[in-house]
Amino acid sequence: MTSTGMSADSSLQERIDRMHARDRAGLLAFTIVLWCTMLFALFTIWPFIGEPAIRAILAIFCGLILIFNTTAIVAMLRHYHEDKHFIYGLDLKHLDEMRARRR
Repeated sequence: MTSTGMSADSSLQERIDRMHARDRAGLLAFTIVLWCTMLFALFTIWPFIGEPAIRAILAIFCGLILIFNTTAIVAMLRHYHEDKHFIYGLDLKHLDEMRARRR
């Protein structure tokens, strides 16, 4: 392989890694905001709920929502990491084609 080919491969790898890092950071931020929002809502309405059964139901379902959403995000991150060359390579190919058409 020529040095230009290796340079293009390393450039593509760097772009893929940057896109993957941005997606990871975005998903981490989303997860933190989700947890903060759900817990804020739960603790804000907590004093207004007099029934212990309703409090238990709200706490359980809030916990389930947080656990399921966080688990889904972690699974998505794993999938993105495993297939990042295919996923992001395809995205970058289409982005490069769109930029070339605009010129």
